[in-house]
Amino acid sequence: MTFHKSIGALACAALLVAFSASAQNKFPGEGGVNLDVPYVPTPQNVVNRMLEMAQASANDIHYDLGSGDGRIVVTAARDFKVKKGVGIEIDPVRIKEANANAKSAGVTDRVTFMQTDLFAFDFTEANVLTLYLLPDVNLKLRPTILDRMKPGTRVVSHAFTMGDWRPDNQDTVDGETLYFWVVPSKVGGNWEWKVGNDTYLANFTQMYQVVTGTVTGPSGQTMISNSVLRGENFRFDAQVTQGGAPVTMHFVGKVAGGQIGGAVDFGGKDMTRVTATKK
Repeated sequence: MTFHKSIGALACAALLVAFSASAQNKFPGEGGVNLDVPYVPTPQNVVNRMLEMAQASANDIHYDLGSGDGRIVVTAARDFKVKKGVGIEIDPVRIKEANANAKSAGVTDRVTFMQTDLFAFDFTEANVLTLYLLPDVNLKLRPTILDRMKPGTRVVSHAFTMGDWRPDNQDTVDGETLYFWVVPSKVGGNWEWKVGNDTYLANFTQMYQVVTGTVTGPSGQTMISNSVLRGENFRFDAQVTQGGAPVTMHFVGKVAGGQIGGAVDFGGKDMTRVTATKK
């Protein structure tokens, strides 16, 4: 199957120029509709790397916002074997092309293209989300991504960031930058757990996937360190005292709503299963 050619980095530059001219402009589509983002196809090598970064696989539901001629959705189904792919596109000309490309690739049983406004469509079913939009559009979508999508959802954006939500990873392919995020669980606030007869109280402050805070236990209060929040998986260290000697408490757990199920150990010893509960 051959997709339309694109102009790579020059296309990205054109998008930047369009954005700088006016973040509020609409752009004419071929199908007689106005677009939030001008149509610029993504080069196939960039498509492949986006889906590699997302670790798309047969277990995944993939949505592409602003899907154009459908190349990302088709590639995800054909080459990465996702169980379901959905493209959201408002231009009927692009929808027609996308459906033809899906038919040519033999993936129409797993791929759907929806002609609709991406701001009016519920895409939160996805656990892999790809974007090639504009900075202001990404920022409008960000609250939905963070607040309504499942923790652990993988998001890849071609060329544009999500403002101050820093990426978990990024890469460059032939001069085009790709940004990758994992939607984080919400862990900000107060938590409590027990190790034997000892009670530990934690207060976490969260900014996206960055978590800081304190833990208060029998030996007093200490700051957490080395915290990592990646989707539902959360870990951190805290310096505590046991038997009069300082030791590092390692906490590793999985967030499930108002609980974190996991384990703690002290200096690599005495591992104990714990359940932290949000207070």
